[in-house]
Amino acid sequence: MKPADILIAVMVAIIWGLAFVASRIALDELSPELMTALRFTIAAVPCLFISKPKVAWSLLVAISFTLFLGQFLSQAYGIAHGVPVGLTSVVVQSQALFTIGFAALAFGERPTPVQTLGIVVAAAGLLMICGTVGYDFSVGAFAVLMVSPLSFAIGNLLLRGARGVPMFDLFAWLCLASAVPLFVLALIANGPAPTWTSLTHMSLTSALCVLMLGGISTSIAYWLWGRLLRDYPAAQVVPFALLVPFVGSAASSIVFGERFGPLRLAGMLTVIFGIAVMVLAKRPQVLPKTA
Repeated sequence: MKPADILIAVMVAIIWGLAFVASRIALDELSPELMTALRFTIAAVPCLFISKPKVAWSLLVAISFTLFLGQFLSQAYGIAHGVPVGLTSVVVQSQALFTIGFAALAFGERPTPVQTLGIVVAAAGLLMICGTVGYDFSVGAFAVLMVSPLSFAIGNLLLRGARGVPMFDLFAWLCLASAVPLFVLALIANGPAPTWTSLTHMSLTSALCVLMLGGISTSIAYWLWGRLLRDYPAAQVVPFALLVPFVGSAASSIVFGERFGPLRLAGMLTVIFGIAVMVLAKRPQVLPKTA
């Protein structure tokens, strides 16, 4: 990779890591539904100037509801209900485990022995983290958070059906498809009056965090990431995503003073190590079709 593109990859990872901190700050004033709706509304602004990409509405909505709505709403809910930011950033990256597993089920992509080892290690790390649930946040909050990597993984696979379309245009319309139902959900869950009050009484800090989430973390960072994946093999680009949980954990430790017990910290490091093994392994083989 060119040095400039390496810097871009690192910058995107840093942005995504800091986005977890920005979400935590914004959630002090906004509900998970409203914050996520605002995030995608800002990221969908380019739809005013670009036409819908040549993707069927059914596929567009399916990708949007998994890769964006399901992933980020469950993240916001988990953080809002006490799951530490650093732990959230690690759990979300476990999507690599589920992506490989779902690809094996849906497309017959058999994991290599090394990838299988990575899956086992990451799964063991998640079990270690599960052993710490219930002390400082509820089992329910963690269960909802686990929807995030599952949705992320399904969205990754659905995204294969949209190959060949401009990434920036696609992601803008994916955000629009998520923003509309999220606003409806916010009105139903919180009521029109509280929703309006939250919007009109939002502090400058929360507004800047939402702008960062929508304009930088979602719109610009995803576009840059898509450009890197277009220009280089995934094996060169994807490992930079391993920086995200380290940035998220370090930033949350500095900003919120988060500390982790030995078992939870060991589980987080085990998950990251398992993901690294999966990501750096060779691509899986496709199982031969039977007659």
